Amino acid sequence: MKNKKAQLIGGKHKNAQVTVFIIIAILIVLFIAAFFAIRSGLFEPGLPAELDPVYSYYLSCIEAETGDGALILGEQGGYIEQPEFFPGSTYMPFSSQLNFLGIGVPYWYYVSGNGVAKEQIPSKAKMQEELNDFLEEKLLECDFSNFEESGFNINLGEAVVGTNINDLNIDIDIRQDFSISYGDITWTGSVHDTSINSNLGKFYDLGVSIYENQKETMFLEKYGLDILRLYAPVDGSEIDCSPKIWQEDDIRSELINALEANVPAVKLEGDYYNLRSEENKYFVQNIGEKVDVNVNFLYLSDWPMKLEVWPSEDGLLRADPVGLQEGLGMLGFCYVPYHFVYDFSYPVMIQLYSGDEMFQFPVVVEIDKNNPREALDVEGLPDVVPELCLHKNTEMNVYTYNTNLESVEANIKFKCFDTTCDIGETEIDAGDAVLVDNFPQCVNGYVVASAEGYKTKKYLISTVESDTAIIILDRKYKLDLEVQKQGAEIGNDYAIITFKKDGETITVNYPDMKEVELIEGQYEIKSYVYTDSHINLEGSSTQKCVDIPKSGLGGFFGFTEEKCFDLEIPDQIVSFAVSGGGKQNYYIGESELQDSSKLIINSDGFGVPTKVEDLQLNYNNVEVSGLDILFE
Repeated sequence: MKNKKAQLIGGKHKNAQVTVFIIIAILIVLFIAAFFAIRSGLFEPGLPAELDPVYSYYLSCIEAETGDGALILGEQGGYIEQPEFFPGSTYMPFSSQLNFLGIGVPYWYYVSGNGVAKEQIPSKAKMQEELNDFLEEKLLECDFSNFEESGFNINLGEAVVGTNINDLNIDIDIRQDFSISYGDITWTGSVHDTSINSNLGKFYDLGVSIYENQKETMFLEKYGLDILRLYAPVDGSEIDCSPKIWQEDDIRSELINALEANVPAVKLEGDYYNLRSEENKYFVQNIGEKVDVNVNFLYLSDWPMKLEVWPSEDGLLRADPVGLQEGLGMLGFCYVPYHFVYDFSYPVMIQLYSGDEMFQFPVVVEIDKNNPREALDVEGLPDVVPELCLHKNTEMNVYTYNTNLESVEANIKFKCFDTTCDIGETEIDAGDAVLVDNFPQCVNGYVVASAEGYKTKKYLISTVESDTAIIILDRKYKLDLEVQKQGAEIGNDYAIITFKKDGETITVNYPDMKEVELIEGQYEIKSYVYTDSHINLEGSSTQKCVDIPKSGLGGFFGFTEEKCFDLEIPDQIVSFAVSGGGKQNYYIGESELQDSSKLIINSDGFGVPTKVEDLQLNYNNVEVSGLDILFE
């Protein structure tokens, strides 16, 4: 018994020792984990209440800058730092970006100037990377001056940012040394997590679904082909004994107007609209999911279009009648058959929006020889340095100034034909912003200078021998915009204002947009003011009759009978009509831009049209009426 008891006591003693060792080991592990957690900033000392306003402002700055970054990503098709710009050509007029209201939006699909199909779809990881870089730069601009004037001492280190774009929010993880002190109270932190509500991720995923469905079904091309056949002569025949002649410029204008009117009618199957009639189901596309956000398809008349027609001679399309030729007189009538083949391409902007949030990206719709393009392999964004850029062997000097000959630091690139090389940046040295660096050799290339707040400038130069480029950059000025009709703001009306300068156009949709960014120079300013209207374009029914050979034996002996055809044109309603506007050539001086905060454009009023003749008259009045251009 004693031995058994001793063994039992000894066993319990050993078990107790093991338990103590386990507890000690767990405590050591927890201590080590806590040490490294505190050292890495995972746990921060509690924030004193006196310092909370400073930290709350810091978090609000993070959230505001994240919102701004998300806004830029949405406006620019998922990019903050845009891909390299490549221009179009006479053969294919689409550059790598679509100019939308003064903003270059990279195409997700386009055909380059040399006819190569290209994609520029950013990944979500790429978007997060660009948002991280954006925030790392912008967080240094958080303004704590009001707190510092009140006695707070604030120190910020460099920020390392991580973001995660989710469907309905963006998570932000900031690693940045941040210390606040006020009198004897001090707090230091280095890990700052927050989140903002955002539909960016949801919009992006839906945008990819729309693009993939378009790529698979070519539904935009199918609508485009229907527009082409409805508004341009493609295949058909007319009872007539005279040649039929169409002007290519008239066909182009007709198609532009048709695209502006019909492209916005396209919808995706979902619950964000109500169909006025069963016929409108024609415009509804099923992409495999129900869409619960607003989706808008858009085409504007100022956008590029490719239109080529065969056969065509000197801009004219001609079809000759059949029935006048020798041996065909027994037909007893004439008809004009025609068949024309088109290459027809144009951009469509796809916009997803809800409240104040929007995501947009353009694609090129391509109809090739009267057929929708086939889904072919396309060339993605290049990740390699172009061959030309690897051989920089001519030293060049580049100076950048503003119009007051003040030095401006600028980013410098060099463009030779369709290749663009990054060179560097001009930096202030002895009062001048200068870059001395080697450039690739090229005859008649362009030095491209860009700086924040200035319009990008190209400077023609040959780099076969060393030379100097002095580039004057035009400052951009943002002004409030007010549109008036007969001296009063347009109220419930809306207006489209265009500013044309040196082949570029800025378009403002007022009052949705009440700001415009301009530089000094000569502009053609045009205003169209639209008012709600209800003009009924009455349909018409006409009958055309011709003599044709009688059927049977009578036709063989040349007897004819009259055959009549009914031509029906349905009723149409114009719900928005031009009621005012005008056009003005005006030189905007830099002094006006510097000394003003508002631009007022006052146009004549023509009255709300009540019939078709009034509508046409109002359009004509826009071309002959002037505008009052006022700066305040």
